[in-house]
Amino acid sequence: METNRKRIIVISIVSLFLGLTSFSIAWAEEYDAMKGVNHADVIFDMRDGIPEIAVEHRKLVHDTFKQLTAMKKNPVFVVVFMGSAVKLISSDHSGFNAEEKKHLKELAGTISKMSKDGIDFEVCLAAVEYFGVDPASIQSEMKHVPNGWISEIGYQARGYKLVPVY
Repeated sequence: METNRKRIIVISIVSLFLGLTSFSIAWAEEYDAMKGVNHADVIFDMRDGIPEIAVEHRKLVHDTFKQLTAMKKNPVFVVVFMGSAVKLISSDHSGFNAEEKKHLKELAGTISKMSKDGIDFEVCLAAVEYFGVDPASIQSEMKHVPNGWISEIGYQARGYKLVPVY
């Protein structure tokens, strides 16, 4: 019961943000925080392991990338999958119910679109091993890295801003 309530709250919040991203780019230009910003190098730490929520988070990341591109802020996005989220990017959907499998299919499609738009993806092989996911089953857009934390440390040392999503 509590899990469903949390899920509904999170989905409602994400839906609100997705609705806001549909406003015109002129609205997005009004961010005082973006004045003088010429590029946006960002790493997203993706650990949410709930298929339905993961789909909405990826859509929000994609919409943000498109908005920043339209604003000519030259975004460079890297999405690193760690924790239980690694199960969501595997072609092995055993252990998921029919509804979750539907969301996993949508997630795979969203990731493919994001990759085509220039967003990079990495998967933490330490998490893959921990959760018993076959590395060969991981979606092809993913660059395999031994340790996602080390990857994040490297990106941050190079000036990327961290956005945790879990």
